[in-house]
Amino acid sequence: MSSTTMSAQAGNNSSGPPDVLARGTRVTAPDIAVVVLYLIVTVGIALWSMLKHHQSSAQSYFLAGRNMNWILVGGSLFSSNIGSEHFIGLAGSGAATGIAVAGYEWNSLFIIALLGWLFVPVYLASGVYTVPEYLHRRFNSRRLRVYATVLSLLMYVLTKISVDVYAGALFIQQSLDWNLFLSVAVLIIITGFFTLTGGLRAVMVMDTMQTVLMVIGALVVAIRSFHVIGGVEGLFEKYPQAITTIGNQSVVEKCGKPPSDALHMIRGPETADFPWPGFGGIFIASIWYWCTDQVIVQRCLAAESLSHAKGGCVVTMFLKILPMFLIVMPGMISRVLNPDTVGCADPIICQQVCESQSGCSNTAYPQLVLGLMPAGLRGLMLSVMVAALMSSLTSVFNSSSTIFTMDVWRNLRKDASQKELMVVGRITVLVMVVVSIAWIPFVKGAQGAQLFIYIQFISGRITPTMAAIFLLAILWTRTTEQGAFWGAMCGTAVGLIRLILDFIYPKPTCPTVDTRPAVIKLHFLYFNIILFVSVGIVTVVVSLFTEPLSEQSIARLTWWTRHSTVEYLQENPEAADTEAPSPPMELSALNETGPRKSSISQETSEIGPWYKRLWRAMLGLEESKRSTETQPGDKHVLHETRRDQIILNIAAATACVTVTILWIIYR
Repeated sequence: MSSTTMSAQAGNNSSGPPDVLARGTRVTAPDIAVVVLYLIVTVGIALWSMLKHHQSSAQSYFLAGRNMNWILVGGSLFSSNIGSEHFIGLAGSGAATGIAVAGYEWNSLFIIALLGWLFVPVYLASGVYTVPEYLHRRFNSRRLRVYATVLSLLMYVLTKISVDVYAGALFIQQSLDWNLFLSVAVLIIITGFFTLTGGLRAVMVMDTMQTVLMVIGALVVAIRSFHVIGGVEGLFEKYPQAITTIGNQSVVEKCGKPPSDALHMIRGPETADFPWPGFGGIFIASIWYWCTDQVIVQRCLAAESLSHAKGGCVVTMFLKILPMFLIVMPGMISRVLNPDTVGCADPIICQQVCESQSGCSNTAYPQLVLGLMPAGLRGLMLSVMVAALMSSLTSVFNSSSTIFTMDVWRNLRKDASQKELMVVGRITVLVMVVVSIAWIPFVKGAQGAQLFIYIQFISGRITPTMAAIFLLAILWTRTTEQGAFWGAMCGTAVGLIRLILDFIYPKPTCPTVDTRPAVIKLHFLYFNIILFVSVGIVTVVVSLFTEPLSEQSIARLTWWTRHSTVEYLQENPEAADTEAPSPPMELSALNETGPRKSSISQETSEIGPWYKRLWRAMLGLEESKRSTETQPGDKHVLHETRRDQIILNIAAATACVTVTILWIIYR
């Protein structure tokens, strides 16, 4: 379907939102069959994982028994990160502003290396289940644990669940012409069931399969797109001329042209959408997301050793090079092919096209897929979007249940059994499903012209605080509980005030003159840097004026003490009441030189009908015949062979050098 035809639709149907895509470009019966097959396989894997790997303990359900290999860790990390909001958001930002948005993806390689080589060794040595639990151990502080828990759950609702749901809904609605809320509700229920039954093991196995599916599907779309446009050279030649021809011409002249620096990664410091000094703010936000977010960290905690956790990080680093070519540039191609819809500038026309006056760039990827892919392959890409949505949501649901169960419920029920914790975890998933469905009506109101930027915008008000606190906690042994707490409170207060002001003074749509106060106009990436530095200063100053923690209370809880042989001792008697069942590495384990697994034989009762056994298995009430789990105290998880260290270091360095070369090429 040509852009002229779509332009005519948008211009002639002013009485209501027109159909952006012709009926002939919607999915057909073969496409539906592909999607149904994918859903059947997904549910089948959940049931298989539940029945084969009985989740008979909290460790097996929340951390997959701590015996996942590097392939599953890497696949799950990437799949948890690249959700449907990336396909919609990155492609949309690429269509709107060019290639610079890929800087978020390429910068993350260095932060993922920081995760594997700095943060994960400390997390594994501490033996924690959750990130908030680490703060509790590090500072003997219940209030910091509660703070991190509440903040994490809030961020999941604001920047993960809601955004994923909207992005998936946008693709499904345009593809299938289903009712928006019904289609998303069905997907969320299936996703919740998948997480409910299988635990982290099933989530990580399916995440890895979905990573393969997403890469293959996106590669097919990218090859087809570059073939149509004439390669990268053709794209760079045609993108600057991708200007809409409909609507108010004065508005189009001012707002409808791609930025003059759209083909450059490094842009001016004052007026650009992605100012080059602001990349420091991207690094800061990435530290929170990759190094302190439970969704990501939980996958590394499930690794059977530090080498496998690092290996997973290396796999993810190489995969993160791809979004520029598989998502961002195809989004730009979509604007070239559909300038009157993807590149609409007049708010009235945009409202008719996609029901958003601020722009329709978020429709770039759906329009590209439905316009270029033949029958069958459209179903494949719809499965890719469903996979992206489900992988991201399953990760959030599982991590949410882990945080609530381990950081909230266990504080309320100090004598809770393993079975009780597992039941609570599954109930938490159900609650998250209900909350997600209830949030759907608010999703459309929360989204902006560029979905990916909305995520960065919201998270940038809160995440710099957490990044500063965790970096100081791990790197500076002198950091005290009072310093961390008051740094967190000051940073959160400033961030929330700025967030409220942003809602009070929303950014006007082009071509309206921006009359907001100067402090509100400050770019969010610059704000990230200012907030990060401010929190660091407050934390350091308060820490220097308060009594330091003893050597025993920080044993194996910082980078410098991760190999400590000093016996761990909590100084705060109240903190001991909520000590996690898997303590930091025992002294005897520090002398181990390799992994050792323990086989725990347990009796199982197979008496009763199959449906009762299935129900008990879903609730985690049926014990396995023989469960094989890696116990945190049974081996030295920080042990690495010299060969593993060399291979992993070379691989990580290769990824970083590769992306640096790409930065230079596309600067």
